[in-house]
Amino acid sequence: MVFKVSKVSTTPFEGQKPGTSGLRKKVKVFVQPHYLQNFVQSTFNALSSEKVRGATLVVSGDGRYYSKDAIQIIIKMSAANGVRRVWVGQNGLLSTPAVSAVIRERVGADGSKATGAFILTASHNPGGPHEDFGIKYNMGNGGPAPEAITDKIFENTKTITEYLIADDLPNVDISATGISSFEGPEGQFDVDVFDSASDYVKLMKSIFDFELIRKLLSSPKFTFCYDALHGVAGAYANRIFVEELGAQESSLLNCVPKEDFGGGHPDPNLTYAKELVARMGLGNSNSEVEPPEFGAAADGDADRNMILGKRFFVTPSDSVAIIAANAVDAIPYFFSGLKGVARSMPTSAALDVVAKHLNLKFFEVPTGWKFFGNLMDAGMCSICGEESFGTGSDHIREKDGIWAVLAWLSILAYKNKDNLKGNKLVTVEDIVRQHWANYGRHYYTRYDYENVDAGAAKDLMAYLVKLQSSLDEINTIVKGARSDVSNVVNADEFEYKDPVDGSISKHQGIRFLFQDGSRLVFRLSGTGSEGATIRLYVEQYEKDSSKTGRDSQEALAPLVEVALKLSKMQEFTGRSAPTVIT
Repeated sequence: MVFKVSKVSTTPFEGQKPGTSGLRKKVKVFVQPHYLQNFVQSTFNALSSEKVRGATLVVSGDGRYYSKDAIQIIIKMSAANGVRRVWVGQNGLLSTPAVSAVIRERVGADGSKATGAFILTASHNPGGPHEDFGIKYNMGNGGPAPEAITDKIFENTKTITEYLIADDLPNVDISATGISSFEGPEGQFDVDVFDSASDYVKLMKSIFDFELIRKLLSSPKFTFCYDALHGVAGAYANRIFVEELGAQESSLLNCVPKEDFGGGHPDPNLTYAKELVARMGLGNSNSEVEPPEFGAAADGDADRNMILGKRFFVTPSDSVAIIAANAVDAIPYFFSGLKGVARSMPTSAALDVVAKHLNLKFFEVPTGWKFFGNLMDAGMCSICGEESFGTGSDHIREKDGIWAVLAWLSILAYKNKDNLKGNKLVTVEDIVRQHWANYGRHYYTRYDYENVDAGAAKDLMAYLVKLQSSLDEINTIVKGARSDVSNVVNADEFEYKDPVDGSISKHQGIRFLFQDGSRLVFRLSGTGSEGATIRLYVEQYEKDSSKTGRDSQEALAPLVEVALKLSKMQEFTGRSAPTVIT
């Protein structure tokens, strides 16, 4: 029996503009008739039919609510658009980094290689019938579609009149691995359901010294805890940490993937990873139980990470700097040296100082992983990171939460390799404090004002841009707020010229740079599904090693006060406090 291709008439939906990480909306928006279909067809049209015909596409995601329905729709539309085969992770589960790895590494039974992927995720946003869903397209290099493609997709969504679908193709059982073959008007069409973890685990074993990490994890002095927040990282945690590295199963928290992430917010930070934070001794209650030596968490699609020591939080900005400073010694993949390092503009300058010390190429890029991808494809960058709990390397073209955890375990294992029989291990806190002593400390905090009225948010940003034309006026406000804060020497709107393709990204955030190396940054974020989020980043650099042990919020209080005065935050937004402080 040959499946039939139907042309279905449709009309455009407003607002199908993919942000830096695809299209994210509430589930109730996505389930409207034709909504998902319009976006998928607009993507196929943007890629052009010669690229789609005969293609091999990966279709999977973080397992959030509506994923299973969406996968069947995309399979049927792929068949109708002449795609040759679709690869699906078992149960529709593949972490975002694993999708990137599968595109780059996996070879099908018939020798095929993937040409791209639809990833079904809204990352760290909550899931469930009343929460968020998302979809993004990744290219043949394993990285997110570049702006030229996402702009084309958006243009197509505004004019779409029909989409193609093979309605009579039966639903494919994605709970069992194996290949299902169908006959279409253009020949064979296959759906290959494969094990979600194998390709990714194989890649990790080629990067890290699992034997060295296993020795650390088997030491009675080293205790460990990993929290997947009921996201897709749970599909990898058992395989990697328990089966491969010999950790106790009891060290895994919330590692069963759930469509609604167990009702929680799958965002690995001190606010949302409550259970892990308490277990690591960072909560408000002083429990009698001694916290583990090392703890980590992942977000919904497992591309983000949070690293904790016993009663100790590692900021993402410090984390990427510390990984870069230790990578060549501790991680086999980097034994021959680093090609360069990069960070997103709002991330603290801790990485810059490491790059300078180690004489490495250094890049400061706009927020969005694709900017790192360009540098990596050109062989210019090995390790990169962003303050929003994303860290990664050139092994794939997405940030990678489990990679970051294995990098930290590698550094701990390396520092303790002759020490496992001794009476005290080198701890996470020891490593961070030693780093501050060597390189100085960047006190750092981020204030998020979520779901602010979009008009008010735009007005605040416009006011800051206008203010930037006069440094005198800025410094009058600064000194009026706090006489102990140094002068602003440079104020601008960040723009980036890509050294690889020459493209220019404008309006990437508003910066105030101070004489002593401190910074204030204001950005509007595009990852929420409604309202605007204003992010304020505050950073104070301290070189004097006698002053690197202060409480972070206390050290930053003067700069925070200046930031709120400068921006008239309360006047514009009506908010007297942020939604989240990181």
